[in-house]
Amino acid sequence: MAEYGLMVAPNGARRRRGDHPQLPVTARQTAETAAACFAAGAQALHLHVRDDEGRHSLDAGRYREALDAVRESAPGMMVQITTESAGLYDVAAQLACLEALRPAAASVSVREIARDARLAARAYAVSLEAGTAVQHILYGPDCIAQLCAWYRDGTVPAAMRDAIFVLGKYSPPLLARPAGLAAFRDATANLHLNWTVCAFGRHEQACLLAAVAAGGDARIGFENNIETPQGGLLADNAASVAAFVQAAKARGHTPKECRS
Repeated sequence: MAEYGLMVAPNGARRRRGDHPQLPVTARQTAETAAACFAAGAQALHLHVRDDEGRHSLDAGRYREALDAVRESAPGMMVQITTESAGLYDVAAQLACLEALRPAAASVSVREIARDARLAARAYAVSLEAGTAVQHILYGPDCIAQLCAWYRDGTVPAAMRDAIFVLGKYSPPLLARPAGLAAFRDATANLHLNWTVCAFGRHEQACLLAAVAAGGDARIGFENNIETPQGGLLADNAASVAAFVQAAKARGHTPKECRS
């Protein structure tokens, strides 16, 4: 039996409404989805924003619009922005996003920010100064090795111990499976991380339940998966959240106390 935190990632950087008609793209759609997911049991939102053509954006103004909309629709929900480049932005743009927003929480891909070591150090320093809760995105051994090196040389402040393990891949498609968690846990055992798991594909729920049972937190949503465990389409993000909460409850797991 375990307590868990649950974050929802309702859209990501790549999928569009053509992939699923209930995938939120606009600030208003994202806010409505956030409210429904919060009611279903998600405590936090992993926020992506899009430009007028529906493409991934790091525009600070669009972020502010979406943040305001979510605060209005789900005032008790914690919001984490992403600095993901998605192949569109350089490290300077990622840093500029952090500097402009100084958000309460942000995810930072280690392998992306490592493209420019000098600016990476600045990004972590800005986050420390702003009090931003940084969650390191770890895709595999190279990311973990880089994070270890940065802890040793002080690039990453010692207190920044939040991380998310990414199971599976978006491209080329690789279905996540619960067995993939062991490699991440073994490789980070000495880092004392507060870790979360997200998982690509229809085995998402099984992967997240394994993470909770092992002492981690979970991130669910259409960024990583739009399918039921049987391979059909999920109705929407809130349905995915509700199904996970029910499955976790059946195993004796309980959500952590919600913090805004």
